[in-house]
Parts: sequence; C-alpha cells; structure tokens
Amino acid sequence: MAVDADIVRKIGHLARIRVKEEELVSLAGELNAILGFVEQLNEVDVDGVVPMTSVTPMTLRLRKDEVTEG
Repeated sequence: MAVDADIVRKIGHLARIRVKEEELVSLAGELNAILGFVEQLNEVDVDGVVPMTSVTPMTLRLRKDEVTEG
C-alpha cells in the first residue's frame, strides 16, 4: 500500500494532529518507508520460534501468600 498526501491528511485528521500542507509529502515518504520495513518483517520465517517477553530468561520471584496487617 502506497501512502500519498491525501492519506496523510486523512490520518492526521483521524489522529487529530495538525499537519501542515508543506509537510504532507515528506510525511508520506516516511510512512512509506515504515510500511516497507513492516513488509520486510512480515517476510521473516518465525515458525517454531517461541515468543518471548525479554531478551534474558527471567522468572518472577514469588512471595508467600500470607494475610498481614496492611
């Protein structure tokens, strides 16, 4: 999907962000670059890769479940 000035204008309106007319073309280029990068990420084969929440394996320390006086 290619982003043009009209789409940038509509995105700005939906996000309630004021976008100057002279910035529309440059923002369209930036959004196209971002979408291109996302398309590259979609091509990566991740079958068999376990999802992770951190780059280092971590387990949370648990405390004893005891009733206390606040």
